[in-house]
Amino acid sequence: MKKIFTLLVVLSVFALVVFADDVVYKRDETLYAGGGLWAPPSNWNPITPWNAVTGTVGLIYETLFAYDPLKDEMIPWLAESGKWTSSNTYEIKIRKGVRWHDGYPFTSKDVKFTFEIAKKYSEISYSSIWTWLSKVETPDPYTVVFTFDSPRYHEWTYQLYQLPIIPEHIWANRTKEEILSGSNEKAIGTGPYLFETYSDDRMVYLRNEDWWGIDVFGKPKPKRVVYLRVLSNNVALGMIMKGELDISNFFLPGVPTLKKMYSTVHTWYDNKPYMLSDNTTFLFLNTTKKPLDDPKLRRALAFAINPAVISEKVFEGQVLASNPVGFLPVKGWMKFYPENAVKKYGFRPDKEMAKKLLDEAGYKDVNNDGFRETPDGKPFKFDIIVPFGWTDWMESIKIIAAQFREIGINAEAKFPDYSKYWEDLTSGKFDMAINNFNSNLTATPWTMYNWLFNSNIDKYMYNGNFGRYVNQELFDLITQMNMTPMDDIQANKEITEKIATIFLNEMPAIPLWFNGLWFQASTQVWKNWPSEKNPYAYPVTWAGRWQTGGVMMLLGLDNK
Repeated sequence: MKKIFTLLVVLSVFALVVFADDVVYKRDETLYAGGGLWAPPSNWNPITPWNAVTGTVGLIYETLFAYDPLKDEMIPWLAESGKWTSSNTYEIKIRKGVRWHDGYPFTSKDVKFTFEIAKKYSEISYSSIWTWLSKVETPDPYTVVFTFDSPRYHEWTYQLYQLPIIPEHIWANRTKEEILSGSNEKAIGTGPYLFETYSDDRMVYLRNEDWWGIDVFGKPKPKRVVYLRVLSNNVALGMIMKGELDISNFFLPGVPTLKKMYSTVHTWYDNKPYMLSDNTTFLFLNTTKKPLDDPKLRRALAFAINPAVISEKVFEGQVLASNPVGFLPVKGWMKFYPENAVKKYGFRPDKEMAKKLLDEAGYKDVNNDGFRETPDGKPFKFDIIVPFGWTDWMESIKIIAAQFREIGINAEAKFPDYSKYWEDLTSGKFDMAINNFNSNLTATPWTMYNWLFNSNIDKYMYNGNFGRYVNQELFDLITQMNMTPMDDIQANKEITEKIATIFLNEMPAIPLWFNGLWFQASTQVWKNWPSEKNPYAYPVTWAGRWQTGGVMMLLGLDNK
């Protein structure tokens, strides 16, 4: 305990030195956040949200709807309402009285422009929507009608709260280069905060006192949100303890112990697992390499892994072991959970079963070296990769490699630098690799399936299916799910049962654990943080996620 306390004091002093020269804002009006800014702020372009500073979407630019993952509810935002008026027509009524930060009125034409600019420039990330969207009409300034050739209900729901609306009067005059790659400094949106200033280590947002949402939702409590670039988890931990950081979305080691020591440390749960589950970590298996092209081998490997050991030894109990299909334990996903397929084909940590399946498949140690050979007698070895420096994942794959060796599978943990890891992962030059980049919590598990089994097999797989698994029947089922109305729960469940049956028998990737929504807060300045006992908002400040709870959290905080 004494060593931990000493470390915290040293780290806190270091944090004070690092940030000592910055402008000092009135503390009880300023929220300091961290965990989603890894480089100096340089981009606020909502057309390229993956490059934009966290808060660009959500604080400056807003979406038509927000989504509450705790209640599984779509929240009308810029849209006052939205509904399917037929099987292929969706009508939105937008709010009256909304204005852009520069005073221009927000109208239906801005919504139409946001969608149609992606038709004009096919390089825009959501341009593919025009393969199933036919036209966008604006019969009046407050109505938008979308007509689809082949509606994709799950994907459309996701876009409604993910796609930031941009002002036509500004963006219509920009060149293609400015639209696709411009930094968009001094961004103008409709949101609750304004672009104020930035430096190498922070982005500063100033509350928009004329925000339209004040009359609807109330006024956000912090006058400023200062998002800090904190390069070390340990420094972030020290800052939380000193009250210099109000909210952290970092993974911070030692939180379970420190929470017991300090009453000012706040987490979602008071006890294990402390964190909400936010995404699923998968072990991708390269199905193009022998013998990993054998589903019998892949299925046996699934039985060999015990994620509970990883949860305790690596994450201090802050993550939960995944279910066999990777479904996050939330209402919006579990309503589609394929319990029949899981009951019949699901796996569990069982070393003896793994050995039995390997024996039956012909993988035996024929040369008595302690490792199994292929059915035709050839030796093999697997490398499991994660990026160097990602210490939790590094320790995790050491455990997985050891568990594989216990059943006679020769496996070794390897730690290339991130660029090498990403090159090997996306180009298919790996054996096994951990990844969770697009399995995060959304309104539908279709997004996970669409990533996990991306059917667009190419030289580089930047968006999922890193193991290059090909199964047309599975691909068709995922498309069928997308084209099934979200409110038809039974029809969607029937499809997920079929998907899970294929997945659990083929096992191209193995779900391991639910990565946490890392959320630690200090109660020294700001109070009423969301929690299991007070679940008014999903406490996330990562880029692209403010509209799934972050903004609602700002509305609920108190400094008294």
